[in-house]
Amino acid sequence: MLNARALIPACDVVLLTLDSLRYDVAQAALAAGELPTLAPLLPGGQWEQRHTPGSFTYAAHQAFLAGFLPTPARPGRHPRLFAAQFEGSASTSGRTFTFEEATLPAALAARGYHTVCVAGVGFFNSRTALGGALPALFQEAHWSPASGVKNPDSAWVQIDLAAQRLAALPGRVFLLLNMAATHTPTHFYLPGERRDSPATQRAALRSVDAALPPLLAALRARGDTLMIVCADHGTCFGEDGYHGHRLAHPLVWTVPYAEFVLPGAA
Repeated sequence: MLNARALIPACDVVLLTLDSLRYDVAQAALAAGELPTLAPLLPGGQWEQRHTPGSFTYAAHQAFLAGFLPTPARPGRHPRLFAAQFEGSASTSGRTFTFEEATLPAALAARGYHTVCVAGVGFFNSRTALGGALPALFQEAHWSPASGVKNPDSAWVQIDLAAQRLAALPGRVFLLLNMAATHTPTHFYLPGERRDSPATQRAALRSVDAALPPLLAALRARGDTLMIVCADHGTCFGEDGYHGHRLAHPLVWTVPYAEFVLPGAA
């Protein structure tokens, strides 16, 4: 685990969530050499297998933003990168960034960060009271149909906006970037396909990887970045008769995860 306590507030913080991305799909894309942007950034060149605290977007992000990131998928007591203080916590260590505030965005804002959300799925669209709950945690939040799940170019739209905001903002930034591309529907990422499948989600992940370089360049221009890249949950495509998520299936609970420091430009 990185030493988040030492890194904050010395660097930017980015939480990039690949919505609905399955661990097996992420692994297959990596093994096939389909992630030329992400692969060099992953510690040891590998995704870490973890268990998500939530089986759908809203629940998972509420947990993430309170410091409950996906947990290593192996027995044992695993310290957390971030943790709100509460009596009896057994998952904090000397390397954990702990805070008194209820959420990570509030904690980082209190330490001088500007908090930004650039999101893709409907739980961030602010069109309803529920759709506004997660964006309300941030000082600045962005969503549009172009960044949503129905646009095959959503990754490019989201990355372009995030890079623009990073270039314009002085001081430290906390960015939540919720990527819509890997969330259903994904069939249009493979020509001729009419149904979502692991193969179409893998194609969607390739589109995200291809769109990432401007984001990484914008971050490097600002200095070092503590970066977490993970799925919020997985999804089923008919396995064992299950479809979708918000259900207790290993393909939903098991997610890819990586944390690393992206160094600033020399």
